[in-house]
Amino acid sequence: MLKGMFPVDEIIPESEARAETGPLPPPCRDEEERVTALLGALDGQLDWPQVVAMARPWVDAVRKHPAPFWALESLLREYPITSSEGLALMRLAEALLRVPDMGTAVLLAADQLGRARFAGEEKLSWMTQISGRILMLSRRLLAERETATLVQRLGMNTVVTAAVRAIALLGRQFVLGQDLAEACRRAADVRKRQPTLCYSYDMLGEGARNSADAARYTASYQAALQSLAMQPGSGGPEQRDGISIKLSALHPRYEEGQRRRLWVELLPKLEQLAETAARGRLNLTLDAEESDRLELQLDLWDAVQQKMARNPVSAGWNGLGIAVQAYQTRAAEVISEVLARARRNRSRLMLRLVKGAYWDTEIKRAQEMGLAGYPVFTHKHHTDISYAACAAQLLEQAVGPEALVYPQFATHNAATIAAVLQLAAAAPGTRFEMQRLHGMGEGIYREVLRHSAIQSLRVYAPVGRYRDLLAYLVRRLLENGANTSFMHRLAEHRVAVDDLLANPLWRADDVALAAPRDIYGTLQGQTRLNSKGMDMTYANERNPVTAAALALRVPTPAEIHPEEVDPLLHALHAAQPRWDMVPVERRAEIMTRAADLLETRREALLALLLREAHKTLGDAVAELREAVDFCRYYAIQATALMRPEILPGPTGETNTLRLRGRGAFVCISPWNFPLAIFAGQVVAALVTGNSVAAKPAEQTVAIARAFVELLWKAGVPRDVVALMPGPGETVGAALVNHPLTAGVVFTGSTGVARHIYRSLAAKEGPIVPLIAETGGINAMIVDSTALVEQVVDAVIASAFRSAGQRCSALRLLCVQEEVVEEVMAMLGGAMQELTIGPAVDYATDVPPVIDAEAQATLLAQITRLEQGGARLVDYATDVPPVIDAEAQATLLAQITRLEQGGARLLMRTAWPAEMQAMAM
Repeated sequence: MLKGMFPVDEIIPESEARAETGPLPPPCRDEEERVTALLGALDGQLDWPQVVAMARPWVDAVRKHPAPFWALESLLREYPITSSEGLALMRLAEALLRVPDMGTAVLLAADQLGRARFAGEEKLSWMTQISGRILMLSRRLLAERETATLVQRLGMNTVVTAAVRAIALLGRQFVLGQDLAEACRRAADVRKRQPTLCYSYDMLGEGARNSADAARYTASYQAALQSLAMQPGSGGPEQRDGISIKLSALHPRYEEGQRRRLWVELLPKLEQLAETAARGRLNLTLDAEESDRLELQLDLWDAVQQKMARNPVSAGWNGLGIAVQAYQTRAAEVISEVLARARRNRSRLMLRLVKGAYWDTEIKRAQEMGLAGYPVFTHKHHTDISYAACAAQLLEQAVGPEALVYPQFATHNAATIAAVLQLAAAAPGTRFEMQRLHGMGEGIYREVLRHSAIQSLRVYAPVGRYRDLLAYLVRRLLENGANTSFMHRLAEHRVAVDDLLANPLWRADDVALAAPRDIYGTLQGQTRLNSKGMDMTYANERNPVTAAALALRVPTPAEIHPEEVDPLLHALHAAQPRWDMVPVERRAEIMTRAADLLETRREALLALLLREAHKTLGDAVAELREAVDFCRYYAIQATALMRPEILPGPTGETNTLRLRGRGAFVCISPWNFPLAIFAGQVVAALVTGNSVAAKPAEQTVAIARAFVELLWKAGVPRDVVALMPGPGETVGAALVNHPLTAGVVFTGSTGVARHIYRSLAAKEGPIVPLIAETGGINAMIVDSTALVEQVVDAVIASAFRSAGQRCSALRLLCVQEEVVEEVMAMLGGAMQELTIGPAVDYATDVPPVIDAEAQATLLAQITRLEQGGARLVDYATDVPPVIDAEAQATLLAQITRLEQGGARLLMRTAWPAEMQAMAM
């Protein structure tokens, strides 16, 4: 993986896979403006008192005749997720069934049940009393200190076995069947009571992490479609059962950066599934996922629709569907775009409108990425407004048998159901259906079917092994158990019906959450802004950076000679007292201005990071943001730290403590974070009143020069900070050993840090402080309770992001014996999906290492590990390696040599006793 081995001219434009229609609006939009527009679109279409009049009898009946104990509303009532017992149940449901060994299962159950506090049973249902007693008994047995008696051990195992069985039964209420045959049998039993009921089956599970996962999910979907096609019954997709597919299950890299691959590898799978559905007159819906995949979902659906429009097999088939999430601020525009593409393709479609199930994820992603806003509405009732406006938009195009769209309204909210029915009644001839999740909302729809003439009801039914689907169950509990959700409030009888059905058609004046830029609030009494990020999945944001990087020719600033160090340090030493006299508030203002300039010059700096440091776009954005954060954080902290402090005067004197700069500081930074660490060192020294001799790594001098010039532009005097590029052995050594050096800040290897420490200790005169941040060996310990997909995601990100050239990169992975083969198989497959290439290509996951010397060091370490008995799991000259070290103590002695950068990972099998020792 040599630096520069991928010519930038070979990068393929990404336009080949993008739809011809114009782009959607940006994901993050002004919430108030969007809600105002949606309310305008709904003006005069809804009579809310009539909505309440329709929905009130349903709510009253559900509360008078509550759902069975296993239904979601009952679970939320008995075990709310805000309570300790509800959290214990949720955590056990998420993890317990996949734990293969009893010892870990006992520890997990003891940990979770030991935290729970169970309420009295006087007024609970008999089934809830039984489950409560089981949980209480489990807690009492498992939370006690373990003893060696056989009876107690048998008791623990017995209780855990009962808990596993109870969780499996719980999963049965939300999973229709562990395979399609079982699901169809249960569906047939239900249809004996409701003959017109339809189902949309989903072979749920976590998204694929490798090609084997994707092939398994694809085969599962294909087999399900073939099986459903053989079922008796007349009619088309609207009257027959169907399948909902999760695109992230069909390809391990379903993400914007891999768009080119998806059109080659995923699109043919979708076309094959659509053709099978067309032959069987079935509904095939592409499920919605996170907002950063929205354009991909839409473009893939469009490509499949175009292919089906030309395919004789699918002539007259209108079953290709897509799901749209109303909580997204651009939901209405998405529907307009979908309808426009259907018209262009001369096709009809089915469209499932949902409120959305990833709200927490969307909020946290926007905050972590420093986006301009949120892609989803922050007020629950704003989502209700969006849903109603989108429903009206769909119903306008749903009149008559040849309508452009067949809407499928998925909701458990009684008020939303009534609003949809009112909108539909205003347009005679509209054709649509309602949808609910299996195991949820049964009571509401029981009353809706009894009192209202809805045309059709379809149940979204998960299918799969309970151990694989309980993460899905937890998501549903989180989604519907939030204290703002209709299902939660329906189960809470203290919430009045009028409050439950309150009119949502009003705009809140402010967003419910602080904007991502404002999440830090204040620090030391000053506002601390979050650094501005970039939504790289939105092409309009990333394309200017890519264009700038492709056009850039990186300058090569000249290095200084060792004999130039002395006059430069004398100049810095002379300038420092004048800089130190500048009020700290003024110095902080300059550093804050530097942060603003970093954001203003974002495109040019990102292009430089891509080209000189060979950072991927994601890593470059993160590094630029870290540099911005350093500037603002140190500016605020220095203002508080260096403010004069009045001390007590025991004899009446005035005592004031003032902190001053020390003199000329030497800042030595590495190439792996050439902007962030360089900026952090230099800014911290400058803002506290020191002058700075800045020596960057030889490989990334242009980035350092760009930042120094930016500091000059912000107001730092030119004679206060000097760039001193050159080899560490000569220029660096001269700086460290110079008598005018007042302090050293160093980031790099432990060996070099020790050498600097010894050099400073040997100098005559006052002690020279050394602030050193050195590398280390980062380890991850994985036991059998961990979700393997999450483990693989974390390992890939930590071990191979930035080509592993970070001091924080994962080097040692310790995996419990019972799950090591599963982890290794999934991890090895996931590594095969990584894209190796030039950093400037957005599709690249692992860019080149920094230079030939780094590559040689990496290869030598791999050879040494193999000679020590390691088994290579996955390796090629351009693929990052994973090494399975088995359990050999002699090999572990070599781990300390893994500090230097490079993408490699040592993997070791661990036994339960060792796992406990490692965690201590």
